[in-house]
Amino acid sequence: MTPPHTPDPDAPLDAVVVGAGPAGAAAALELARAGRSVTLLERGPYPGSKNVYGGVVYGRVLDDVLPHWRDEAPVQRWVVRRSTMLLTAQRALSADLRAQDWGAPPHNGMTAYRADFDSWLAHKAVAAGARLLTSTVATGLLRDPTGSFTGVRTDRPAGDLTARVVIACDGVNSFLAKQAGLLPAADTAHHTLGVKEVIGLGRDTIDERFGLRGTDGADIEMLGHTRGIPGGGFLYTNTDTVAVGAVLSLTGLAQAGVRPEEVLTDLKRHPAIAPYLRGGTVEEYSAHLIPEGGYDRMPRLVDDGLLIAGDAAGMTLAAGIWLEGVNFAIGSGLAAGRAAANALATGDVSARALAPYRRDLESTFVLADHKRLRGAPGLVLSDRVQHRYPHLLTDLAHGVFTVTNPEPKPGIAALLRRSARRNGVRLRHLAADAWRAWRVFR
Repeated sequence: MTPPHTPDPDAPLDAVVVGAGPAGAAAALELARAGRSVTLLERGPYPGSKNVYGGVVYGRVLDDVLPHWRDEAPVQRWVVRRSTMLLTAQRALSADLRAQDWGAPPHNGMTAYRADFDSWLAHKAVAAGARLLTSTVATGLLRDPTGSFTGVRTDRPAGDLTARVVIACDGVNSFLAKQAGLLPAADTAHHTLGVKEVIGLGRDTIDERFGLRGTDGADIEMLGHTRGIPGGGFLYTNTDTVAVGAVLSLTGLAQAGVRPEEVLTDLKRHPAIAPYLRGGTVEEYSAHLIPEGGYDRMPRLVDDGLLIAGDAAGMTLAAGIWLEGVNFAIGSGLAAGRAAANALATGDVSARALAPYRRDLESTFVLADHKRLRGAPGLVLSDRVQHRYPHLLTDLAHGVFTVTNPEPKPGIAALLRRSARRNGVRLRHLAADAWRAWRVFR
């Protein structure tokens, strides 16, 4: 590893990374460790300042990069309880896993505030030798006469930042990727809106209500009870707050004429959720776009002198069972940094020289998972999975556990047929969807 260095701020840059989120910080870290002069741009006053996100981060991608991350990262809680909950207006059916081994190394997931996590990771890049420029907006791309990208225009007094490679990590609906012609116009059918509140409850209250202790945490994902709008809900525990929210189809919201906070209010009032939140105080509210098109909607990732990573490249895994983004951002950022460093070492930063970036992603979890689960978004957001099956399954469970004395207990098959009729589900469609789900998730 090349020792960290402090680049001359007036010298031509090897690379400029736009966006100091997890993808950008990881790319800058990789480049700085390779001995390359790299500037990391952040439009906010500090990395993470525009994120009031409290959610689950899967940090194993950092094992080889920052071996001591578990001791250093700003962890709120280690998730040891993972629950998937199907909701109707008055019922809830949960599959609840308690895995106490997740609370010890190597861990599985952690809850964290993005404002803290992003800042921590970005400053790891700075410690390795990257230069961080905050309160700086990249207003456009620079090109040379051959069409290769050679830096970015900014709103800083000094103006342009020239660099041999630009890495765009500027988030969903990336302005830079669009300007480069890599990202098509946004399609609302392949984006969702995430809305979230952070609610203060106190550590002891959270421990008691969620059955936790110490640094143990819980992650509850919900399907159903979203006013007929495709999407779902979530509830995560932090140290002394919880994050509760919904992820909703943009087209569904528009067609329903409903505000997202109304759906969130419904979820908070549900009989299965309200007891967790009783007496809490709302501390933050946020909303943000999420790319959910999956593998088949990802843009071209490379051009001459340009790479895109993280949400800018649509690398959010929204597969129902798995809802992940930060780990894919870090993985793609590291790969982009490696590809840029290797290309810079050869003196060739053309699209052909940067092409190993895509091959690297295909060989790791970043695109391997997206490719294997490419059919998940269409399945998870389908009408039957979103609306009919939560009612079918909660109704079936209700029938199974209802004691009918003095009548004999009905058989499971009879209960299934009855629930299917009540909820407008044809058994052949149920079988077809089960087969489809098997093919997607096998």
